[in-house]
Amino acid sequence: MHILQLCPRVPYPPHDGGALAMYETARGLAEAGHRVTILAANTPKHHQPADALAHLGPNVRLVTVDVDTRIRPLAALRNLLFSQEAYNVQRFVSKALLDELAATLVADPADLVQFEGTFVAPYLELLTTKMRSQGAQLPPLVLRAHNIEHTIWQMLAGRTGNPLKSWYLQNMASRLARFEHEVLPRFDAVAAITKQDADRLRQMGCPEPIAVIPASYDLGRLPAATAPPRPRTLFVIGSLNWLPNLEGLAWFLKEIWPQAHAEMPELELHIAGSHPPADLTSRPPGQDNVFVHGFVESAPAFMQQYELMLVPLLSGGGMRVKVVEGLALGKAVLSTTLGAEGIAAHNDENILLRDGAAAWLAALRDYYHGRLPLAAIAEAAARTAHAEYDTRQVTQRLLGLYETLLGQPTPVPQP
Repeated sequence: MHILQLCPRVPYPPHDGGALAMYETARGLAEAGHRVTILAANTPKHHQPADALAHLGPNVRLVTVDVDTRIRPLAALRNLLFSQEAYNVQRFVSKALLDELAATLVADPADLVQFEGTFVAPYLELLTTKMRSQGAQLPPLVLRAHNIEHTIWQMLAGRTGNPLKSWYLQNMASRLARFEHEVLPRFDAVAAITKQDADRLRQMGCPEPIAVIPASYDLGRLPAATAPPRPRTLFVIGSLNWLPNLEGLAWFLKEIWPQAHAEMPELELHIAGSHPPADLTSRPPGQDNVFVHGFVESAPAFMQQYELMLVPLLSGGGMRVKVVEGLALGKAVLSTTLGAEGIAAHNDENILLRDGAAAWLAALRDYYHGRLPLAAIAEAAARTAHAEYDTRQVTQRLLGLYETLLGQPTPVPQP
């Protein structure tokens, strides 16, 4: 088959969860023998050269269009005062990208188009209108639902203590909800990343087929650990300009870490992620045994140095690909229940699920004093990753959705 993958950014390098999910989708489809055209908004924040994906071989072709998605205060204010559109979606709408999308489909027809998330969903109606005006046929249009965006903003709005910020977040959540309820049900099929999101999409009126297809990981390229992890070390890794990550980390540093550090003075916390805010980067290295590493070139290499992975997420949706990566590396993970949503997680078997500061402190005490079966949990985590999240297996599930939609069998690659 020929799949056109419409992305809100170039999915390379695959450092964060969104990029990794899109990258592994393209890589898995290409290695299964299918042809993938990736049409991506080349944004200032994630700008990449035209040959960024050349290493994936001849089955993958990258087409980029420069789209300036930077937040502009005056434009945001005008949007807030004079529009009912969701500004964080409208930033991704570009006539140049629409024209390239239509031209690509005419010049090299695809069997289907996969839209990677809510931020490229506006192109559903724009593309349909443009192609019909030209008398051109449209292939099936599939939504890859990485998140239900409005639910994330609703959670953030409900938890902030700042009334003005709460009003703004709720306003954005309402706009996103209106947009998602209107547009997402218009797709021909949906590949939801978690069962919870699949249920939410059905409640929003999205028609079948809706398939649950998790994020995946390239288990065949896991680096070998060069040394055992340092004992009594914790780590957090994730994009530090994503509001749910910042919210969860702030909660941990305020509600849990002071007591944990006072009781367990040898415990270290290591934080990694792109775009750390000033209140983290201004912290003196090692203050209260907290070490802020900022962006790290290799997430696996960073994760292998430390022992217990923390996922203190309080808001969000979809699936944390970094948790899948941690499981694949055989890391024991301490997470909130929400942080492990969509993961094949079984509390105290392959992951530690705790909610609330008191429960987290109790888990850290058990870890510090050696009362957790850490090795057994880590081994079970690795087994779960291999059983559930290998890209080869997940690709077959995605192809199964395509087959249902197109009514044609897809070849199963030989091992």
